[in-house]
Amino acid sequence: MLTSRRPSSRLLPSIALLAGAVIWGLIWYPYRAIEAAGMGGVTATFITYGLAFLFGLIPLWPVLRRTRPSFWLVALALAAAGTNLGYVLGTLDGVVMRVLLLFYLSPLWTVLLSRLLLGERLSRAGAGVIALSLAGAFVMLWRPELGLPWPQGSAEWMGLGAGVCFALANVLIRRTAHIEIEQKVMAVFLGVIAVAPVAAWLRGEAPLQQFAAIGADTWLLLALIGGVLLLVNLVVQYGITFLSANAAIALFLFELVVAAISSWWLAGEVMGLKEWVGGAMIIAASLFSGHLEPERTDHNVEDAPRSSVQVDVLDDRSRL
Repeated sequence: MLTSRRPSSRLLPSIALLAGAVIWGLIWYPYRAIEAAGMGGVTATFITYGLAFLFGLIPLWPVLRRTRPSFWLVALALAAAGTNLGYVLGTLDGVVMRVLLLFYLSPLWTVLLSRLLLGERLSRAGAGVIALSLAGAFVMLWRPELGLPWPQGSAEWMGLGAGVCFALANVLIRRTAHIEIEQKVMAVFLGVIAVAPVAAWLRGEAPLQQFAAIGADTWLLLALIGGVLLLVNLVVQYGITFLSANAAIALFLFELVVAAISSWWLAGEVMGLKEWVGGAMIIAASLFSGHLEPERTDHNVEDAPRSSVQVDVLDDRSRL
């Protein structure tokens, strides 16, 4: 269970978020190893999130048994499914850093979706986030010989789409502040489990054939990823609960540092100057987005119910 008691310092929540950033910056690699062993990305995602759900049933059951059907919870599960599947498939098929930088356009979509779904007015700061995000994407994607600066290939489109789903999930999390964290984490897993078979059919994967084709070592890796997914989602939720949005965003952007190093070291991927410049602008927009809402006070955190202590931009990666 996640504790609602505020820690004596910010050290432990900060370590929790840094640990989450490291995991999400590296998790693309074991999925590539599983794909190399003969299992498609959608099938692997279905199994790992299914195992994460099963691993969480016993320890989280006291909270889960109080879950009530909710339209918003279903919407959150579907948005998170798009986030998770888009992230895995994008990083499997494309250049990891380009996919993740397109994913990190999510503050742009968060501002727009907050206006549409929550009725929030677009402030000058929000307009600045939009402008800086779009400018960064324009610089990174611009290739005169290809015309308009659109994402190139399905992997980059999946990274962009995953970022849109991530932003939608963030907005829905704010809309579902009355639902407990554990319930939302498990709903995310169920969303992936429900959507993955459809995605596998669309991609022409044959899950049953792949089950029999892989060895025991691959199954062990799948089980390990499932356990890590459960732990990292709960740990990250703990860190976000007790840190301001500003601090959470800054710490989570460490994922890009880990991804840049790991994609260079493990996959030999190197980005050019314009990718770094555009990426820096997107990162700056993400950092700036953390200042769109006032920081929470100690009184707010201690007095609010655990399930209502939420953060705007990075509340439930639950890849999220």
